Amino acid sequence: MEGWPGAWYVPCLASLETLQELCRKENLRCKSIGITNRSLKSYEVEYLCDYKVEEGTEYYLVKWKGWPESSNTWEPQKNLKCPLLLQNFLSDKNEYLSRVKEGKALKVRNHVKALKPAVADYIVRKAKQRIALQRWKEELNRKKNHRGMILVENTVDLEGPPLDFYYINEYKPAPGINVINGITTGCECSDCPAEKCCPKEAGFILAYNKKKKLKIQPGLPIYECNSFCRCGPDCPNRIVQKGTQYSLCIFRTNNGRGWGVKTLQKIKTNSFVMEYVGEVITSEEAERRGQLYDNQGNTYLFDLDYDSDEFTVDAARYGNVSHFVNHSCDPNLQVFNVFIDNLDLRLPRIALFSTRTIKAGEELTFDYQMKGSIDLTSDSADGLSPSRKRIRTVCKCGAVCCRGYLN
Repeated sequence: MEGWPGAWYVPCLASLETLQELCRKENLRCKSIGITNRSLKSYEVEYLCDYKVEEGTEYYLVKWKGWPESSNTWEPQKNLKCPLLLQNFLSDKNEYLSRVKEGKALKVRNHVKALKPAVADYIVRKAKQRIALQRWKEELNRKKNHRGMILVENTVDLEGPPLDFYYINEYKPAPGINVINGITTGCECSDCPAEKCCPKEAGFILAYNKKKKLKIQPGLPIYECNSFCRCGPDCPNRIVQKGTQYSLCIFRTNNGRGWGVKTLQKIKTNSFVMEYVGEVITSEEAERRGQLYDNQGNTYLFDLDYDSDEFTVDAARYGNVSHFVNHSCDPNLQVFNVFIDNLDLRLPRIALFSTRTIKAGEELTFDYQMKGSIDLTSDSADGLSPSRKRIRTVCKCGAVCCRGYLN
């Protein structure tokens, strides 16, 4: 079951309507599919499907929440107490008609007695998408363990939530890989950073300044205080482990790049934004998966190459918000290797920090060729981290300095 340690995730093959009908027959409640005490005892409009005028009266075809589509009924507008759903219906209708009008000469009448089937079909698909994205947003926010909220937005097409993606907050190691190396000691500082704090013990300087902003150059590792350190949660050397502090939005791009991520808050320069998490697999397994991803045009493999090239993070099926962050040849995020409860140099955590001030509403990006190790030759032929691509993929970032390809 979902949520159990080591559990398998299996997609349900039954439709939403089938599940709703089964719940009603068995008198079962399931909030995630709209079957609640309220919906079992009363009728609530879920969305509006169609429109017609008969004998001067306006009617809407209603999909009732928690009831299958076979139970849809025509209701006069005066009986409907759902102004937001009416607004969505009219907005979706106008959006469809305006798109059709752009493609060909079309006379759109303000007063129609019935909608064409294509218009009604689009309205229903848009309503179902809106519900699916809302449920996905709720699911993401239930599963996240960080402060920042996650929003979802698609004003571009009818694409819904990805069907084979599962949100996780930390690495999911493949069998035989240990991402926690059993560290049992930490610093004894009462006020970090002290002379023998974690970074200095590792031979490096503290990564953050007094304002908790990054002060080291790209390529240098970050050593944060761990769970065995004497310092508390407010220690200035605990930044990445606190998770994303900003509210972010997963949105559909309008130039063929699929989903992207934008910030809903201003992010100052050198601020921690998010971690890149996924399945931790061997490089051999990454090569095998990479061939499959090449054919699909996907780029989710991130080599953990700080000290060696033994392991890779694959965020294709399991990941967090970073799964949806797009590439740019002029990115506003930079990769850094982080060590906290695991000091194994082969298995750093991957953190993304802002390279400049990022305005609210701006898309977040990082360079798919960016390396987190000392070797920062981002345009070198052999430095394809995280992208282990063999088939050249055209870049659509639109930056002035665009290299033309992701690899």
